[in-house]
Amino acid sequence: EVQLVESGGGLVQPGGSLRLSCGASGFTFRNYAMSWVRQAPGQGLEWVSGIDTGGGWYGDCAKGRFTISRDNGENTLYLQMNSLKLEDTAVYYCARRIHGMDYWGKGTLVTVSS
Repeated sequence: EVQLVESGGGLVQPGGSLRLSCGASGFTFRNYAMSWVRQAPGQGLEWVSGIDTGGGWYGDCAKGRFTISRDNGENTLYLQMNSLKLEDTAVYYCARRIHGMDYWGKGTLVTVSS
């Protein structure tokens, strides 16, 4: 059974940093591209970042501030978020694949507030 479990969310002040993690199981993690997607309160889903054999890819919301990485030995996906803004408040999900995301975690809440 494919499972994706996010962690690392929480309350942070504007300008602060957080690192999200996503533990993966039930499939050969190294063989798949992975994504981070977020949903702000009352908003739709927004693709944040993805990583594949070509490296990391970023949506406009993440460029210059967020860094995606992965540890294939630990089956874990990461998202380092710096210079956080109020508008980064959202539930952050990891998903398998970049195109045609087929499995999702339950998400971790990031709240940016002073």
